[in-house]
Amino acid sequence: MSIDLHEIESALAGALPGGLDERIETHAAVVLLGGDRAFKLKKPVAFSFLDFTTLAAREAALRNELALNRRTAPHIYRCVRPVTMTGDRLGLPGEGEGDGEGVIVEWVLEMRRFPQSCRFDRVAARHGLEPASMLALGREVARFHGTLAPLTEAGGAAAHEEIARGNALDLRRSVPEVLDEATVELLIRRLDAELSSRTPLLEKRRREGFVRHCHGDLHLENIALLDDRPVLFDCIEFDDAFARIDLLYDIAFLVMDLLDRGFADAAWQVLHGYLEASADEDANDAGLALLPLFLATRAVIRGKIEAFGARRARARGYLALAADCLADEAPSMIAVGGLSGTGKSTLAMRLAPMVGARPGAVLLRSDVLRKRLIGLEPTERAPARAYDETVSEAMFARMAERALRLLEAGRSVVVDSVFARPGQRRAMRAVADRAGAPFEGIWLHAPQTVLEARVAARRNDASDADVTIVRQQATYDPGAIDWHQQDASRGVEDTLRALEPVLAPLRRSSPAAPPSSDDG
Repeated sequence: MSIDLHEIESALAGALPGGLDERIETHAAVVLLGGDRAFKLKKPVAFSFLDFTTLAAREAALRNELALNRRTAPHIYRCVRPVTMTGDRLGLPGEGEGDGEGVIVEWVLEMRRFPQSCRFDRVAARHGLEPASMLALGREVARFHGTLAPLTEAGGAAAHEEIARGNALDLRRSVPEVLDEATVELLIRRLDAELSSRTPLLEKRRREGFVRHCHGDLHLENIALLDDRPVLFDCIEFDDAFARIDLLYDIAFLVMDLLDRGFADAAWQVLHGYLEASADEDANDAGLALLPLFLATRAVIRGKIEAFGARRARARGYLALAADCLADEAPSMIAVGGLSGTGKSTLAMRLAPMVGARPGAVLLRSDVLRKRLIGLEPTERAPARAYDETVSEAMFARMAERALRLLEAGRSVVVDSVFARPGQRRAMRAVADRAGAPFEGIWLHAPQTVLEARVAARRNDASDADVTIVRQQATYDPGAIDWHQQDASRGVEDTLRALEPVLAPLRRSSPAAPPSSDDG
């Protein structure tokens, strides 16, 4: 039995609390909003990547959507319900009533409605994105990834070779009407070269379990801020192969989306939050060598979709971003030291997005590394034993080990610690020397009263330093300091301006790709 979609929509609208408020239509679905509920229908359509032309296919897709999205948003995704025809009347059997007595003519996904203003793309458009929210978002993605089972038979180099072939074919179809041939061919060559060089690493990560059934469609429109926490929803459900991907390829979509929208600092913050919260430090450090390929591939996919719609400026903007993400940026290392309260961590977090390949340098903070060594979360208070000599030595060894691995993966590094001893400072320079990377050490200082006031004002910070510790540190003899010494008493903006001549040689050489704009 075939029933017109508009008739089904009318019946569903009548079942919404208070009636229909809003209707949203995409290429493959219709969402009806009313009161505190939402009903989602799959349209009976077929494309190269999906086929919803049968009732069974639509039911299967909705059930898959329910199961997959309940991994991250169980309070939004409620149930799949049948739409039935009894005589000449369409109905929606109540929850718990089974399929009712009529003939099932359609299936619908019932969801809890939330304000569209809570979507991160809407939040960003209104007043930008708060660093705390972006760090929390990165941590939430890491938490989700940590719950997923390895899929050693999916993904890997073969999957990315197939993606690359499809992208190249689709880009060339848009020449010359939308895209420039020379630009397209150069980008294809660069992507092919990057993929070829990264094939062993892609395969290594597949074998080691870093391909999993991920979200697959992580961008700001599919993330909401609900009850003060980020919630991921609307993952890919129509083809599992599109979501059975490398974990870093999953987070790369979100990083790319933020870069495209002009939120470069937020892109860095999301990745930083993700890396700090992930349990796979060593694998991530080495795996970040794939980030240029992953970011560029994500940008190309969005670019070709815009090209299909003849949105020239948007398409070319994405391709420019892809090229920018593939830019050859030699890795470098910056160490930021000084006593507690000098603003080391604040400065380090501002410096990291400015340095190295996009979205910026990886930040290694001693306070976080120390706590991870003893099994604590960054904001948990560490016991006195965490500052024993043996723990401190292990922490600095870990910092050096990770910094070297990151530099060898092509990622710039910013390290943040007191670095009170000459040997600690020499060890950081030695890491950069071993990797053949430029190094800059920055030693911050400020009056004692400033240090004490700053530390007293801290809240929810990884550092355990208090005023008592600051006064103890005042008795330290750091020895001869051969790093650049900088007064940091006036705040981070003044400190950054004063450091500009020192930092200029290490700043990213490639210009930022402008945010893609709508075609006028």
